[in-house]
Amino acid sequence: MNKDRDALTAFAVNLGLFSNVILAGLKTAIGIFGHSPALLADGINSSSDVVYYIAVKIFMRQARKPADNEHPYGHRQLESIAAIVVGAFILTTGIAIFWESINKVYELITHTEVGRSASGWALVIAITTFCLKIFLYYYTQRTAKRTHNPTLRALTNDHLNDIMASVAVIIGVIMGRLGFYWMDPAAGAIVALYIVKTGIEIIMDSSSELMDSLPDDEFTRELKDVSTLVHGVKGIEELGIHRFGPYYTISMTIAVAGELSIDEAHKISHDVEERLLKHFDNGLRKVHIHYHPFSPANTPQGVNTI
Repeated sequence: MNKDRDALTAFAVNLGLFSNVILAGLKTAIGIFGHSPALLADGINSSSDVVYYIAVKIFMRQARKPADNEHPYGHRQLESIAAIVVGAFILTTGIAIFWESINKVYELITHTEVGRSASGWALVIAITTFCLKIFLYYYTQRTAKRTHNPTLRALTNDHLNDIMASVAVIIGVIMGRLGFYWMDPAAGAIVALYIVKTGIEIIMDSSSELMDSLPDDEFTRELKDVSTLVHGVKGIEELGIHRFGPYYTISMTIAVAGELSIDEAHKISHDVEERLLKHFDNGLRKVHIHYHPFSPANTPQGVNTI
């Protein structure tokens, strides 16, 4: 399962990297020689994409390393760290593009710079980018759902950002060719705002994973329901959840009848562990079950991270 997951992830990343290398060259060149600030801004965005895709590939390779003495739960947390790297690149790129575009709009409105309509090739490249990014968005989104990889979720958001950016570029280039020259760089500023928004969302989402934010209530409720189906489990006293990349480590304290022998109580806890691992398939990395003698006073406590 891990090998299939890593192969799917690697292919999605490589496909995005190859596409962005081509797009970065085309959009930057046509943006400069075709006199389109919006397309040039989008080209800079794609160039930034190439840089962070390379960073993602490095992180993904490290994340596949097996567990060792220093990292007994493996290196999958690097997937969330890679997503933060993606978000940081997107955010800084967006801020730089925004200020450059706003300055360009000001110069054109105040006539300190003469406006020029963009080349027809700028429109062709913008439409081509739009079509390609739609394909990459749906492919990466589908792969992210299959692999539960936070980095691919970040890249999916970036593809969506590029789709919106392409729409802005198309509108800006068309309006610029109609004589509204300031609309071209204004479209670049709109592109930048989408970029900044996406970068912030990615950083916030990935940071919450590194901070061990709890899964949704449905997941924790399902954990409890599956556990209490095991014969001999009187209740769940404590439930701890710790995230490692796409996987979880569970620490649970169950209540069993006080008159049971140690061997009998141990068997119940072992049955709970096996049932959870089987039910959640590859979603759980490890399950630790502790048991206490059941007492009416031992009311279930809230779910806490460990």
